Amino acid sequence: MERRDVIGDAAIAVLAAEGMRGLTHRAVDRAAGLPAGSTSYYARTRAALLELTIARIVFLDQASPSPGGDLAEFIAGYAHEAITSGRTRMLARYEFALEATRRPELRAVYDEGGLLIRRQAAAALAAAGSADPSRHARVVVDWMEGTIFGALAGTGSLAPPTLESLVTSAREILAGIGVG
Repeated sequence: MERRDVIGDAAIAVLAAEGMRGLTHRAVDRAAGLPAGSTSYYARTRAALLELTIARIVFLDQASPSPGGDLAEFIAGYAHEAITSGRTRMLARYEFALEATRRPELRAVYDEGGLLIRRQAAAALAAAGSADPSRHARVVVDWMEGTIFGALAGTGSLAPPTLESLVTSAREILAGIGVG
């Protein structure tokens, strides 16, 4: 694994555990088990550290395993992965989402990742026969984002949804938009 990836992964873990205020070069060095100053070599400023971290989050989103099966199973699998093994990454993403509302320089980088996911969803929905893939992608992605947020940070965290319940809900969402 490249050193930048190790730093990015450590930054995600720090961000998820300690929030935006806890994300420092020193904290990332400690979390990564690297000598002091290592993170500063790759990301000289706080802005550079934030950009490196969000870039790593977007990369990991793309590298997440693709569940097999039909579209509903794929959508549910993505949400389930985000709630379980992707929990740390998603918590870090929520920290970024809030920070991006206050810092325009992060907004563009954050939005790029979100638009990529929406474009991929639109392509999958178009292939499945959607009459309006862009609009339907927004519906599906918004459902996924709300479900994931609720399971990680909302009252849904008391009893996160199972993969089976997510598949059922995804089938209902797809049927509601006339796909699947």
